[in-house]
Amino acid sequence: MKKYLLLLIALVAGAGTKAVPDEGMWVLPLIEKLNIGKMTELGLKLSAEDIYSINNASIKDAIVIFGGGCTGEIVSSQGLLLTNHHCGYGQIQAHSTLEHDYLKNGFWAMTREEELPNPNLAVTFLIRIEDVTSQVLAGVKDGMSESERTSAINEARKSIESKAAEGTHYRATVSSFYGGNYFYLLVYERYNDVRLVGAPPSSIGKFGFDSDNWVWPRHTGDFSVFRVYSGPDGKPASYSADNIPLKPKHWLPVSLKDLNKGDFAMILGYPGRTQRYATSWEVDELLKITNPNRIKIRGIRQEILMADMQADEKINIQYASKYSGSSNYWKHSIGQKAGLERLNVKAKKEETEKQFNNWISANPGKKALYGEALNLIRKSVEGRAEFANAQQYINECFYNGCEILDLDAVANAMISALNNGDNNQVADLKRRMNDYISSFFKDYNAPTDRKAMKAMLKLYREDVPVKFHPDFYTSVVDRKFKGNIDRFVDDLFERSVFASEQKLMAFLDKPSLKVLENDPVHLTTVSVDKLSRQVSGSLSEFDNDLTTGRRLWIAALRDMAPEKTLYPDANSTMRLTYGTIEDYDPRDAVTYKYYSTLQGVIEKYKPGDYEYDIPQRLIDLNRKQEFGRYASSKGYMPVCFLTTNDITGGNSGSPVLNAHGELIGLAFDGNWEAMTGDLAYETELQRTIAVDIRYVLWIMDVYSGAGHLVNEMTIRE
Repeated sequence: MKKYLLLLIALVAGAGTKAVPDEGMWVLPLIEKLNIGKMTELGLKLSAEDIYSINNASIKDAIVIFGGGCTGEIVSSQGLLLTNHHCGYGQIQAHSTLEHDYLKNGFWAMTREEELPNPNLAVTFLIRIEDVTSQVLAGVKDGMSESERTSAINEARKSIESKAAEGTHYRATVSSFYGGNYFYLLVYERYNDVRLVGAPPSSIGKFGFDSDNWVWPRHTGDFSVFRVYSGPDGKPASYSADNIPLKPKHWLPVSLKDLNKGDFAMILGYPGRTQRYATSWEVDELLKITNPNRIKIRGIRQEILMADMQADEKINIQYASKYSGSSNYWKHSIGQKAGLERLNVKAKKEETEKQFNNWISANPGKKALYGEALNLIRKSVEGRAEFANAQQYINECFYNGCEILDLDAVANAMISALNNGDNNQVADLKRRMNDYISSFFKDYNAPTDRKAMKAMLKLYREDVPVKFHPDFYTSVVDRKFKGNIDRFVDDLFERSVFASEQKLMAFLDKPSLKVLENDPVHLTTVSVDKLSRQVSGSLSEFDNDLTTGRRLWIAALRDMAPEKTLYPDANSTMRLTYGTIEDYDPRDAVTYKYYSTLQGVIEKYKPGDYEYDIPQRLIDLNRKQEFGRYASSKGYMPVCFLTTNDITGGNSGSPVLNAHGELIGLAFDGNWEAMTGDLAYETELQRTIAVDIRYVLWIMDVYSGAGHLVNEMTIRE
């Protein structure tokens, strides 16, 4: 059994080295049983109850899901919230205009009245987590097919969720853990009035942009400031002038103390998705399909966007958030692909699978339980390859690559209303569409989209087999335009009522069913949708076997080494990770120290460069050494630091806490050398990159003059 334990540790660690306590994204109710001892050894001064409690205020009550894909934390008794600049980027961009360019110049509300509402932004607090595995699986019987098993589980989930939320304003969800072998109920409270309070200019908040993204050393002030509001009764409420700042159950004290190598650090947040228990076939799919496709398609479109953004300030504002959202995981895919190849992760997975097969061969009972696991995964992944490739191209080229096609949602809604022949319904629909249409065109430039659409349609036709081509290629592009995609796209933009806000609003004043049904945007989208449904249907045929295989595989890994406690993959639920502040050695004869400084920002400065330009005030403050109380005792202004914490996407904005539960930084990235982290934790290489809270407060207070926000916080010196 010992050799299988070592093998499993190697699988999870990924690099064949021993697993360390820093690895793992742990479920909070289990930290008393599984983690608190080691955390205390590393320096933690708190109890498990201080971190997670359902009866008393605890650290988890200060942590929120920010929007749909980041983490934030409450830092004052008045609902003040910190998250990353790139997490708040969409809101900062939405409020930016040529007259008030908050992306370029930053924004600070000096009074509560100046704080800016965000209609589509919410934050979500975790109320409690409960293990409901036995209840969920009570209806699962031996011999059930995977679809029958899923139906029984979903029925139980729905009942548990309904009962948990009954009579409350809470939201309840039952999430799957360990590949569908365990289930937890999570109860949440969502607040919908979240206002922008402050943000540094992008030259600080996104300093280094794409070139520095995922790369250490970093010198990025990646933070933004919001405030959560409640109704006068303290409960969640939609935006209203009568709302009041949230009175939180707990807020994080903020530490100005020096950070030293070896100091304890922990992170609570909402990591998105990891695949630590993926097989060699799933790694192969990433290497051959997922990452190459994303790198190629997004790279082509991003070049088009960036050229127009650099040529026109208005387009730069319109596309800043879109470009950032695309480029982040474009570069991640580049790093992950390179890392998987460099660290030979597929071969390591294959070795684990070989040992697994030896294990079950020597144990007939285990073979009966788990013998089909790998075969089911292999057949599913190999069988779905051509459909997965086609679906990714459909999504990236059409749905993400041709913005104008998004407006077909307007066409479909209006066609339905016109078919009903109800003039009142048509008029009401138009009124309800006004905000959506206005919002769409505010951040849309038709000439840019026209260029991108031409490139995307050409790329799709060149790269994807003919059997996966939407029929508009043959019925329109070939028949009407002799195969000339440029002419097809030009005609679409010339004739479609969706090509400009003016044309669309004029059309909606006198809508015509015939015009809508024959509009080139609508016809093209209908063609794409038809193909997408077909491809999606073919992909879904592999879902049951893949789900069964993964569930059995993870159960087998746990069974192979019962002495080893395995953490579940990330699934967008709150997790804790712990470690220390550390340097690392990326390659022979090179050591990266654990912190970066403001002097490093100055050294990277390139006047006029969109990635490395900085405000003159930052240069002047550094020259005068005007750091206030935020400087290190060693005399420098800290900017970023490294920890060994285990994080992934979704942890952006997560608080990095010291041994006393005090905020010392905001996590915002991983490092380039460990881009394989979603599939394998690299013990010696993997690091979390965080912006130092002292830099955050210095930018807020000394640089921006918003010291009133710092005064709200509980500062520990």
